[in-house]
Amino acid sequence: MRPDQFTRTGAISLQGFSLTALVLIILQLSSGSALAQSGICAGMTPGQLTSSNGFVPFPPDSLWNTDISSASTDPDSDNIINYIGTAVTVHPDFGSGKWAGQFMGIPYQIVSGSQAEATIQLQAFGDESDPGPMPVPPNALIEGYPKPGNGDRHVLVLEKDGCWLYELYNSHRVNRLRWKADSTAVWDMTTNEQRPYTWTSADAAGLPIFVGLVRYDEVAAGAINHALRFTVPVTRQAFTAPASHWASSVTDSNAPPMGMRLRLKASFDISGFSAQNQVILTALKKYGMILADNGSAIYISGAPDNRWNNDDLGQLKTLVGSDFEVVQMRTIYSNANPPPIGSAPVINSFTPNPPSIGRGQSTTLNWDVTSANYSLISTIGPVRDTSISVSPKKTTTYTLYATNQYGDTTATAVVMVHLH
Repeated sequence: MRPDQFTRTGAISLQGFSLTALVLIILQLSSGSALAQSGICAGMTPGQLTSSNGFVPFPPDSLWNTDISSASTDPDSDNIINYIGTAVTVHPDFGSGKWAGQFMGIPYQIVSGSQAEATIQLQAFGDESDPGPMPVPPNALIEGYPKPGNGDRHVLVLEKDGCWLYELYNSHRVNRLRWKADSTAVWDMTTNEQRPYTWTSADAAGLPIFVGLVRYDEVAAGAINHALRFTVPVTRQAFTAPASHWASSVTDSNAPPMGMRLRLKASFDISGFSAQNQVILTALKKYGMILADNGSAIYISGAPDNRWNNDDLGQLKTLVGSDFEVVQMRTIYSNANPPPIGSAPVINSFTPNPPSIGRGQSTTLNWDVTSANYSLISTIGPVRDTSISVSPKKTTTYTLYATNQYGDTTATAVVMVHLH
């Protein structure tokens, strides 16, 4: 048994883990997530399109990881399915090899905590983005690789030692340590983080992308333990949890809102499908699929992998819209029913101690924040603690960003560096 796997009694071997990894194990155990999953964040394999070794982002009570097989059907289910199209066929938007010169699916990479961080130059949706730096490798796979073209150009990076997920939209590499992107989002994979209401992410619905991908390593292991991501051509100017953003001007109540979940009907017979397809279909019954973007009708997102059998995946195209139902939705937010207004985080203090240092010396940034879902510091990245040691080479202004579902708050701290 690998040291990152749990025994049948729930015990875990800690041999071979770094101090950082052990801290993350404790965090996951304290939240209950580790006991419900077969792997831990630090146990993921670094590299491009590598295995998560059983790790599932977010706690078991995340809306992504909740068993909805017995949840109520939404009263508008039939109308919404008719709007999408009862005869529309399901399409696996992933596979092996290339289509039109591009690998099929949305790629990702897993990196360690030692990965050099890149500066991110924010473009179109910078006011709804999380600032860098981010550990994006210079050779990071861009969606549509090796010829990304003018598509969504997503870049997904999982940092396994800190357990952070970084996602970029319309990504372009400027140089080895600099990227530009229209939108960015950082996700704490140990919590049920929610983006601020009306904020987008690297995905139109304000959702994480990696979490909803069909990945070969999970299918080969025999189970997908989370909801999947899918698209339709027309969405409503509305969203429901876990989404936080809409991307439409359509107000028809029959159009599906972002964040809506479809479930494969319990009566649908999957026995005639291959073992691998049965894994996907079982997940669609147990966790469903969450509407994340405008695109082709009932296209299910996945990661590219040369081990996929495209002919076998093609059997999923025998499913049609009428084989699904809409799971009971939570509150649907729209212009007619805006999301609640609440208080953004409060930064009670953000100070360096000492505030002035000589060249080569260190100081400690200390902060006290109330009601934040997550926090980031410019030039440093996301942080969970309340202090961090820094050694700037010149006088530097640090900006603390504290974010929750109602917005973000910033504060600055200046560290003076005496060069002589």
